[in-house]
Amino acid sequence: MRNISCSIADMRKRVFAEVARLAYEGGDYERRMEKLPYEILPGEVGEQRDSIFLERAIVGERIRLAMGLPLRQVDEYSMLSDGVEESAIAEKYYDPPLINIIKYACHACPDTHFEITNACQGCIARHCQHACPKDAISISNGRAHIDQSKCIKCGKCKAACSYQAIIKFERPCAEACGMDAITKDEQGRAQINYDKCVSCGMCLVNCPFGAIVDKGQLFQLIHSIKKGDRVVAIIAPAFWGQFGEKATPGKIVQAMKMLGFDAVEEVAVGADLCSVEEAEEFLWDVPEKQPFMATSCCPAWSVMAKKEFPGFAPYISMTMTPMVLTARLRKRRDPNCKVAFIGPCAAKKLEASRRTVRSEVDFVLTFEELRGMFEAKHIDFDAIEDEPVQYMASAPGVGFAAGGGVAKAVEEVIHRLKPDAEVKTVSAQGLRECRQMLRIARTGKYDGYLLEGMACPGGCISGAGTVQPPEKAKRLLEQYKAAASKANPLDTDFLEDLAVLHENPESWKRVSRH
Repeated sequence: MRNISCSIADMRKRVFAEVARLAYEGGDYERRMEKLPYEILPGEVGEQRDSIFLERAIVGERIRLAMGLPLRQVDEYSMLSDGVEESAIAEKYYDPPLINIIKYACHACPDTHFEITNACQGCIARHCQHACPKDAISISNGRAHIDQSKCIKCGKCKAACSYQAIIKFERPCAEACGMDAITKDEQGRAQINYDKCVSCGMCLVNCPFGAIVDKGQLFQLIHSIKKGDRVVAIIAPAFWGQFGEKATPGKIVQAMKMLGFDAVEEVAVGADLCSVEEAEEFLWDVPEKQPFMATSCCPAWSVMAKKEFPGFAPYISMTMTPMVLTARLRKRRDPNCKVAFIGPCAAKKLEASRRTVRSEVDFVLTFEELRGMFEAKHIDFDAIEDEPVQYMASAPGVGFAAGGGVAKAVEEVIHRLKPDAEVKTVSAQGLRECRQMLRIARTGKYDGYLLEGMACPGGCISGAGTVQPPEKAKRLLEQYKAAASKANPLDTDFLEDLAVLHENPESWKRVSRH
C-alpha cells in the first residue's frame, strides 16, 4: 500500500534537492558528488538499516539515477562520480532502463503464498480445510496449517475462513505491477522483465524498502537553464495542491521563474485540443470503421494495450497526448525554446524519449523533482506575492488528471457537436483493471464505446511522481476545475491551431465537417 509520507519519500526529496543544488552551484562535480552521501547521511549509525555504509551506498545510487546516470555494477570497482562530467550537459535523453532496482536495497521478499495467522481460532467447522481442493490444510494442536508444497494459491481457504485468519502474502512491488513484470533473480531479489514493463512506476512507489528508482533529467534541465536556454515549463493539471495549499497557481508561476524557467503554461490547454480531436475521431470512425475507440493520453496504458492486445492497436486514438500537443503548440510559436514537461508521471519520461516526440519535449520532470528544485533554491511560498492567473483551459480539460476525466471531456465535445448523440463510455484505472477492460472489449460487449485507460489507480493524480495523497489531490483538482471559466473544450482559444500542429495539416479531419 502506497504511503506518500514516509522515510522513503523524505529521502527522495533530499536526494532531488541535493542534485538540484549541485547543478545550480556547479564546481568540482566529482569531489562534491563523492561527499553527498555523507552530507545526506551524517554520523556513524544507520537510521533505517543496520549499516550506515549500506545506507550511503543506496543513497549514492539514488543520486546517480537522479542525475540520469546508470546503476553501478556491484561486483566491479567504480567511483560514485563515474560519468558525471558526461552527464553535466544541457541535453540528454533517458538511457534505458528508466525503472531500476538497487539490488542491495531489495529485501528479497518471499514469493506469493497464503499464511495462517494467530487469529486462527481452531474452530471445529474447519471451513478452510473443506474448501481446499488439494488437501493442503491440516489441523494440529488446535490450529490450521498450510502445506506450501501442496498449495496452489487459489485463495479458497482465505475466502472460507470465518475469522479472516488467513492472509495472502505478496511482494508489494509485484502486487502493484499491473503487467506482471516483476520476477526474482537467483538470490530472491526483485528483477524487472523489461519486455513487459511499461514504466508506470507503480512498483517504485509501492516498494516499502525504496529499492526501485527511476532516472531523472533534473541535472540536465538546470544546466540548460544555466546555459541561457529559454526553458518553458508546461505543467500538468494534477499540479494543483501538490506543493501545499499555500502554493497557489500564481505563486507557483512566480516560484518557477525564480528557478530560471522563462515561462509556465498549462498542459490542460493541450488536454482541450486532445478532447476535440478524440471526439472528432470517435464520431468519424465508430462504429463504421472500427468497433470502439480507446483514448491515447496515458502512455503506459497505450503501450500496454499494444503489447498485450496487438490486434487493438488500430483502435487506440491517433491523437497526440496533451503533453505533446502543448509542447508542439509552444514550439510553433517559439522554435528556439526548450520545453520541460512537469507532471505526476514516470511513463511520460519514456514517452518523451521516443524519436517522434524528442523534438517537441526536451525534459520531463515529476512533481517530486520540481519540489527538489524548490528546496535547492530555498523557495518559501509564504514569502512570494500571489498574482492572479488567467486560466486558459476548460474545466473538462483540467479534469483529465482524474480517472474518468478524459472520457468525460470527450463526451462533452461530442454532445456539443451532436446534441442527440448517445455516447457510451467505460473507464479503467490501474493496468490490471485496464487489461480486464480490453478482455471484455474482445467479446464485443464494448462495441460502440469510448474506452478510457489510466495506468495509475485514480488517474494522473495518483502518478508515481506526485507528492500529495490522491484523495486530497482529487479534492483540490475540483477547486482548479471550478476556477476554469470555459465549460467545454471546444471553447478553447487554440482551436484554429489544431490543423497546423499536424505534420500533414491536409490530412487532419476537421471538426466542422460534423
